Amino acid sequence: MHLEGSLSPNLLFLLAQRNDIGLPSSEDDPAFASPETLLERYAHFTSLDDFLHYYFIGMSTLVTARDFEELAGEYFKRAHSDGVVHAEVFFDPQAHTARGVEYKTVLDGFLQGCRRAESTFGMSTKLILCFLRHLPVSEAVVTFGEARRDLEAGILAGIGLDSSEKGFPPSGWQAIYQEAKDLKIKRTAHAGEEGPVEYIREAVEKLDVERIDHGIRLAEDEPLMRELAHRRIMVTLCPLSNVRLQCVERVADLPVRRFLDAGVPFSVNSDDPAYFGGYILDNYCAVQEAFSLTLQEWSTIATTAIAQSWCEESRKIAMLSELNKVMEAHSSRE
Repeated sequence: MHLEGSLSPNLLFLLAQRNDIGLPSSEDDPAFASPETLLERYAHFTSLDDFLHYYFIGMSTLVTARDFEELAGEYFKRAHSDGVVHAEVFFDPQAHTARGVEYKTVLDGFLQGCRRAESTFGMSTKLILCFLRHLPVSEAVVTFGEARRDLEAGILAGIGLDSSEKGFPPSGWQAIYQEAKDLKIKRTAHAGEEGPVEYIREAVEKLDVERIDHGIRLAEDEPLMRELAHRRIMVTLCPLSNVRLQCVERVADLPVRRFLDAGVPFSVNSDDPAYFGGYILDNYCAVQEAFSLTLQEWSTIATTAIAQSWCEESRKIAMLSELNKVMEAHSSRE
């Protein structure tokens, strides 16, 4: 889940007014006539790049640490209402530093939002720094240098790679990922969403990632699917996002059943929920409606998500204990 992707139209307009940020006029783009028309436009993305156009306009309204804290707070409140107890969330510092917003401002705001979620909701959180693949790798090197101390100290949980996928193979960031591996920093990357299955293989072989984000093209490569199953490299599926961006026509077209049958570890996630009309519970429900999973299959998915999370072992044990109680309660009703 991308924190910037939880920026609701209402908050976007509020921040634009507060920070005196000019949005496109309704003459240039009718979507910006009101929060309601913007939300309606979000229902008609034609591609990942079409979405990213609006995504980066939204980001331009985020200026102060207070803005980032409010954004995180709004998301965590909604996630808590959906029953989330642990959230590992992406953020894109390059999208802000390129506008003159300091890395420290972004991080301080998001960290405060995380602390508030922990104190208010008892929710554990982890921040994952992403590099924007449509920007030069040299800029990612600068961002990695700025964040290196926070990554080594565990203030940030790890690194990721997102933004436009087509035409930007993961191997371009190999040197950064190798350095991160040497420093024992955790690594993930978006691959195989709109891009080809070869990008997944590159991310595994060249970046030595521990997770693959999206990864729906994995089902096109049986040997690679077996390799991820054997190595327990988790795929973080985002069902409603894949439909909204027209990667698939229906949730039922996703390789959920293929992954379960092949033993590929995967979790269910919400990606950019303010833009794709689906928070985490919506995604869980969509998967259930499409595949009619059994209680045991959901137990496998949830257990995998916990086991492959990047939180402390003690937190994993606590969450697994709670999961077992829930599963036992539901099992007794069947």
